[in-house]
Amino acid sequence: MKRNQSGFTLIEIAIVLVIIGLLLGGVLKGQELINSAKVKNLATDFRNIPLFIYGYQDKFRALPGDDKDLATHIPSASAPTATTTMGNGVIDGKWDDTGLIETNLFWQHVRLAGLAAGPTSGTDLRPTNANGGAIGITTGSKSPIAGISGTYVICSAGILGKFVKQLDITMDDGATDAGSMKAALSTAVTTGTLNVAATATASITDSDSYVVCMGL
Repeated sequence: MKRNQSGFTLIEIAIVLVIIGLLLGGVLKGQELINSAKVKNLATDFRNIPLFIYGYQDKFRALPGDDKDLATHIPSASAPTATTTMGNGVIDGKWDDTGLIETNLFWQHVRLAGLAAGPTSGTDLRPTNANGGAIGITTGSKSPIAGISGTYVICSAGILGKFVKQLDITMDDGATDAGSMKAALSTAVTTGTLNVAATATASITDSDSYVVCMGL
């Protein structure tokens, strides 16, 4: 007695393959959109900080973190330690300093001035980026990455290599070791370090973590 065996026809297999292809395409496109949104958020961080500076200057004719008339402008704000010179036109300190240092208190002052959202108390007041890394600002002479010129330098930490390259294309010249924006391995930019050599685009590894800095 013969038993009929059923199976998939070529048309059915083709339909299944098309569906799988569409699903994979949707997943890849979705990931691409997520990555693009993350790079956009990282870029927005760099673009917003100059607005905080200009907004504070327009409101108080002073620099956030360096406001010698802070007690009058924002009575509830904390003043830096006595070792810094308030009102000298310099945001003193390194980008990753914490405590009562001008670069850290910069964030408290712009928030209390109503220019930015975030906590106004604590040891480390720096905001974080879309990757969870800290964002900081310093004077141009204290850049953690060598060769960045500008009155101020903004740094954003913990950015994966695959986003570093896209970010540099979005914000600068696409070369991570040249121009106004540069990147260096997070393991090289340790706390308080200055003038670390930037990493060339060809040497950026997608899965590695980097600190990205830009001069203003």
